[in-house]
Amino acid sequence: MKEAIFWESIGNDTIVCDLCSHHCRIYKDRVGICGVRKNVDGKLYSLNYGKLVSSNLDPIEKKPLYHFLPGSRSYSIAATGCNLSCKWCQNWSISQTRDRNHPDRFAYVEPDKVVSAARRAGAKSISYTYTEPSVFYEYARDVSDLAKEAGIRNVWVSNGYMSEVMLNAYLPLLDAINIDIKAFDEKVHRSYTGARLEPILENCKRVKEAGVWLEVTTLLVPGVNDDEAQINGLAGFIAESLGTDTPWHVSRYFPQEQFREVAPTDPRSIAHVLEVGRKSGLKFVYAGNLGSGEDTNCPKCGSILLRRDTVWLLENKLRDGQCPHCGSEIAGVWS
Repeated sequence: MKEAIFWESIGNDTIVCDLCSHHCRIYKDRVGICGVRKNVDGKLYSLNYGKLVSSNLDPIEKKPLYHFLPGSRSYSIAATGCNLSCKWCQNWSISQTRDRNHPDRFAYVEPDKVVSAARRAGAKSISYTYTEPSVFYEYARDVSDLAKEAGIRNVWVSNGYMSEVMLNAYLPLLDAINIDIKAFDEKVHRSYTGARLEPILENCKRVKEAGVWLEVTTLLVPGVNDDEAQINGLAGFIAESLGTDTPWHVSRYFPQEQFREVAPTDPRSIAHVLEVGRKSGLKFVYAGNLGSGEDTNCPKCGSILLRRDTVWLLENKLRDGQCPHCGSEIAGVWS
């Protein structure tokens, strides 16, 4: 176990964890909502420090990040646990199944071993992904420090529910992040994820204001978050609060074992949401899990600038971040 950061004792062997926006009150010998932070004799410990459940070399487009070092590889790691309980979670087997994925079942991996593996693989970045990186914050921070020293970028794929104090502490190490906004109705969001919506929206703004590259993803779940009010509201929020250059990925849902009552998303629904995004002023809207709609077009002249086949980059026509046809600057981190 590793002693955790961002907590305070409130007496009677009770702790308040300030890692995420739940601010869990954790009693002695109990764990927080994430399942991987435990009160041991009045101190808070991370149970999953260095206990990696997954490590892979991925294309950066898989995160998805389409405007950040396109065509590069990202060494991707995850530890078990999550601070949300999304009913449709597509990584539920490693984030929510605690009996099979207790941290004690996994071997410890030193932080420098992750960075060494990333360097050997030629990765341009390390992605903290698959589960929620904030619940293995202490390990992510230590790996990130070493990655920075090695000239490797740090990428998070996150639900965005971190606390303000945690996010502010980590922002100097963060190069890019994809935040999943799962619904745009407070009641729907609470009902299906167990968390509030507002902290996620505020964290998106903080990331953008800090100058960290941000892309947003929404998994479109039929009958849950695909009504016109939510779609128009979310598209408007991204355009007005995060900027029209912020890419929005709208992904197709496929039934998961624990949420089979919902059918796969109709591709026509994805197309409709993308059109709503364009009408809201968004310059870069992308389809996910569809097999089309992944290319990046110049918002001024319409030329295809980055051509993709799902998560694989096929062609990059950008010249120093500009469209070669009309000279428009294309928002992103290109080198």
